Amino acid sequence: MEDLFGNDTAAEALPVGSLAGAAHRDAPLAVRMRPRNLDEIVGQKHLLAPGSPLRRLARGETAMSVFLWGPPGVGKTTIAAVVSRSTNQRFVEISAVTAGVREVRAELELAKRELARGVRTVLFVDEVHRFSKTQQDVLLPAVENRLVTLIAATTENPSFSVISPLLSRSLLLTLTPLEDDDIGGLLDRALLADHGLAAAFTLTPEGRSQLVRLAGGDARRALTYLEEAAAGAEAEGHVVIDLPQIEAAVDKASVRYDRDGDQHYDVISAFIKSMRGSDVHASLHYLARMLEAGEDPRFIARRLIILSSEDIGMAAPSVLQTCVAAAQAVQLIGMPEARINLAQAVIACAVAPKSNAVILAVDAALADVRAGKVGTVPPHLRDAHYSGARSLGHGQGYRYAHDAEHGVAAQQYLPDVLEGALYYQPTEHGNEAGLLERLALLETLLGRR
Repeated sequence: MEDLFGNDTAAEALPVGSLAGAAHRDAPLAVRMRPRNLDEIVGQKHLLAPGSPLRRLARGETAMSVFLWGPPGVGKTTIAAVVSRSTNQRFVEISAVTAGVREVRAELELAKRELARGVRTVLFVDEVHRFSKTQQDVLLPAVENRLVTLIAATTENPSFSVISPLLSRSLLLTLTPLEDDDIGGLLDRALLADHGLAAAFTLTPEGRSQLVRLAGGDARRALTYLEEAAAGAEAEGHVVIDLPQIEAAVDKASVRYDRDGDQHYDVISAFIKSMRGSDVHASLHYLARMLEAGEDPRFIARRLIILSSEDIGMAAPSVLQTCVAAAQAVQLIGMPEARINLAQAVIACAVAPKSNAVILAVDAALADVRAGKVGTVPPHLRDAHYSGARSLGHGQGYRYAHDAEHGVAAQQYLPDVLEGALYYQPTEHGNEAGLLERLALLETLLGRR
């Protein structure tokens, strides 16, 4: 007996997952529109070049294991589906959310028996970051000995969520959010394809733009909204999908905010300037406008991280940690809950004391370097660990800071051409007021004052 991917299931039925049973006509539009080959995949051009590892994997030319890392809706499961259709290998899907060590061991044992018969296995593990260390350890021998070809999908950085031995034996492929043109092309294809909406509806230009914007680079979200909007239009006896149907489908009011037009730039500009100006209420207003309009929360989080160093910096250094934590929360839990984490970061940015001393310092240092003021590293600071370094004078006369009084060793650190340069000049705001006193003391101890 064979399943829909042509796999022999006589020995044991495959577990049900996001790819199982996906071909029937009542499957969600996002499932029906999954590409059938690599050429139908939208976006990810950096992974689809001729001869790329991904193309070799899809053709069954390599037994490498890969980790697919990227945000939701960018094609991780799609790539697994394409591989399942493109190779003659046995395909097994398990979800790290539901599978335990026993299930993983059972699948690997079955793969071993199938390999003895000359049949290789592609094992797709969805949300692999949810596997415990013990579960990941179970996979390691199978990957190391190429008992299976592992395709593991994750929305979290594998460097932090996957054990190093497993990651080092696999290829890491990073997927990026889809561009607006990619989303638009996917919507057009779904409207016309026989396995999509089969040309039963037309989409107004305004409706198309709204769907693209609301998708936020997520193909699954775009197709889900389109399907629901089409169902609403059909219920009303319409064949045209316009803005009202789309707004009803996503259950939110229309907000005048064009992600590619003046409104986008005006609102994000007002958002940043309100936080810089310490108006917490205006800052929250512009955050709400962006969230309600469907702005990508990752974009908002990135702007907060930048502002926390550019406009606050050492005046309140903990704000950077708050903003980074908010960005991680967006990645971990998503919307709508992550609105709370973003709001906390916005409030922290708005009420914090302000200083632009950090950006002024690094830009001044960069300006000198770009102007050619580099000079040679003072001999006593050069690396003296390799053979012959001492004979060149490297390290001679170097004073070890921990042996000096107050832990500060007075000696030349900058190249001759930059001796006396001052880059970081703290303000008297917040934490920097204390740093101002500390820096004055350091300058004295270093013999500069």
